[in-house]
Amino acid sequence: MNISHEWLKTLVPHTRSADEVRDLLTAHVATVEGFEHTRSELASFVVARVMESEKIPDTKLSFNKVDDGSGTLLEVVCGAPNVTVGTMYPFARTGTTMPAGLVIEKRKIRGFTSNGMLCSARELGLGQDHDGILPIETAAAPGTPLLDVLPISDVRIVVDVLPNRPDLLSHRGVAREVSALTGVAMVEPADWTAAVAIPAPVVGESSATAGGVAVRVDDREGCPRYGAAIIRGVKVGPSPEWLVKRLEAIGSRSINNVVDATNYLLHGFGHPMHAFDLSKLEGSTIVVRRATAGETLTTLDGTERKLTPSMLVIADAAHATAVAGVMGGLESEVTDATTDILLEVASFHAGLVRSGRRVLGLSTDASYRFERGVDDAALPELLARGAAYIAEIAGGTVETTLLVGAAPTPRARVSFAPSRVARLLGDAVPADEVVALLTSIGFDVQGSGDALSVAAPSWRHDVSRDVDLVEEVARLRGYDRLPDRLTGARPGNVPDHPLHTMGRRVRDALVADGLLEVRPLPFTTQRAESQARVLNPLAQDEAYLRLDLLDTLSRRAEYNLNRMQGNVRLFEVGTAFLAGSGAESVGGEEIRVAALLMGASRPPHFTEPKPPAFDAWDAKALATRVAHAAWPGATVEFAEAVRDGADHCLWTVAVDGSVRGHVSALTSLDAPNWASPAFGVELTLGAMPVAYVAPTGEHRYLAAAASGPAVTPVRYVPLPAMPAAEFDLALLVPTHISAAAVEALIRNTAGELLESVVVFDEYRGKGLPDGTRSVGWRLTFRHPERTLRDKEIEGRRAMLLKTLEKELGVVPRSA
Repeated sequence: MNISHEWLKTLVPHTRSADEVRDLLTAHVATVEGFEHTRSELASFVVARVMESEKIPDTKLSFNKVDDGSGTLLEVVCGAPNVTVGTMYPFARTGTTMPAGLVIEKRKIRGFTSNGMLCSARELGLGQDHDGILPIETAAAPGTPLLDVLPISDVRIVVDVLPNRPDLLSHRGVAREVSALTGVAMVEPADWTAAVAIPAPVVGESSATAGGVAVRVDDREGCPRYGAAIIRGVKVGPSPEWLVKRLEAIGSRSINNVVDATNYLLHGFGHPMHAFDLSKLEGSTIVVRRATAGETLTTLDGTERKLTPSMLVIADAAHATAVAGVMGGLESEVTDATTDILLEVASFHAGLVRSGRRVLGLSTDASYRFERGVDDAALPELLARGAAYIAEIAGGTVETTLLVGAAPTPRARVSFAPSRVARLLGDAVPADEVVALLTSIGFDVQGSGDALSVAAPSWRHDVSRDVDLVEEVARLRGYDRLPDRLTGARPGNVPDHPLHTMGRRVRDALVADGLLEVRPLPFTTQRAESQARVLNPLAQDEAYLRLDLLDTLSRRAEYNLNRMQGNVRLFEVGTAFLAGSGAESVGGEEIRVAALLMGASRPPHFTEPKPPAFDAWDAKALATRVAHAAWPGATVEFAEAVRDGADHCLWTVAVDGSVRGHVSALTSLDAPNWASPAFGVELTLGAMPVAYVAPTGEHRYLAAAASGPAVTPVRYVPLPAMPAAEFDLALLVPTHISAAAVEALIRNTAGELLESVVVFDEYRGKGLPDGTRSVGWRLTFRHPERTLRDKEIEGRRAMLLKTLEKELGVVPRSA
């Protein structure tokens, strides 16, 4: 929302600078994302006094000596006929860039040297007068910046208005906040008062007729209230200068006096208005209805648009003439020939406006406000103001006004105890201060002490609960006044959900492994026909709920690869949506963890400038660590998977016999030739619970589920003082037996003196019996108090070989 600081000051006559207002708004109201000085192109111009002037013979030029405050009179040649000694004029010194882009240079003209330029209004972009230079009546000294002398500069404050605060989409809305924060009362500016008599409206529940004009609302849900003013005898033409400047200050251009008046009221009060050429409305009738199948409308931008029955339109007796709340039609546009106007001020259903403009691919200032909600209660006031403005600016007479529909119901009152502020904010605020803060922004507060009854004003749709009132108190006082001390305990004794604690353990493990967490939105392009489509997607190219997390991580990896970043280590703990029976249903939600690895497996070092890239075994090891973090003490098993689909699934991951996920080679990744292979891990942590919230005083956690898995305490042992004994086992392992199974049997058989067992080699190929592979393990034994003897080591070796052959059919590999 563009806010003019000078316009704001006419509503709240404060003495603060634009910088101070910006800081106030950011700290208490909404973020200011832009701050621009208008007329900044005139910042280098000064005012100068002509001290001497003489005509150059045989020319229309004059030779002048000008005081620009530098202490030296400058010689300036000027072609304007109105140069007068002793008068002040705008002056561009040598080196100044004119608004049109011309750079003023020192030059010879008819034998005279010119050191600058005396400027006209047109040359400064302040008007169209180019017959002479612009005289300035001022007591300022020569050399004073022009912007300090002429009241033409303003500051445009761009406020980032969130969807819950549509009341800030107007100067009046922002002025309310500035008034509350500064303590300066709001006033009615002179240019908001129009001395035009407005007749009382003709009121109807679903229709009204007056002055030969009929208004009928067929869709009362889509249009709860419709106001129309009939203004006859207007003269469409240029707007007055003050109105043009007001619109320029907020970045809008002037069109004509009628359209400018509606735009001025839009930005002043936040309620869209639209003017129809009454003579172009068939039957002098307005009908608010749904569009019919096959109906078309050429909008003001000259585009013919196909309407659908879901759209709300404004029609005359024959056909649609505007898309309600979005854009008017070209056929009923106000032109220079227009003399009679129907001014529309209405309230439309936010959902219908949003759906209609999305189908049409349109977004306008009007739809932006209607989608977020307007102040319905102010409609009669704004109808009268709008009619009076147009009649005063464009001439004519307000013949009649019509108002169809019921007034909005009063806002429900909220019971509010000021003591709740202390419980939620951790800082006690006196009840009197709470009442003063809420009253300052239009809230109606009744009661006393700790029992208040509060009604939000009609323009604050976002306040309906006591916590909303606490938020208002917090922001008006200032978030910087909130205490920064930590409270002694959490407010409650309900344990965290097991899925939450599981996710926290998984995050800690992955961060410890050097991966970076991402938190993208769970939307993607369509990958399967059974994928559920979002009814109101944020983006049409990502309109479907994702089926897995690796799809999202792959898109993030592609984003990095497109920017020449090939070392990617990402993970996400998020929601995947199971396929349902069609695009309009979801089969369920699961909380999953996914990780993507590609590129260098460790940072480069001068001893290893090119570290090895991540491979499938790194991904498998990561899956093992993640599974053990999620399910401590569980048995994790891998099984080779059938390689099919876009991405090759390498192994399935089972936890305590239940398949939980997979390790895959991400071959569908859109990667350049120089990129390393990418590998992914995805495990399902659990199903997203969909149970209703438990009643007050009860819970839905089972004691066993809430306690989570048993936590194994960390045990510290002294550093070894005795030497270790090592030996290697080269074994022939059948291909259907996993190395993990062999290692588990080794650990169970070797006894408590086994310190570590590590795979150091695998061989497949010639010289081995069919159906086998050779795997080498290095075993390390250590006694905590003495040196192991050779006989002990040999005995353990023999026992291991005997057990391996008996249990798994694994035998030592001969030389």
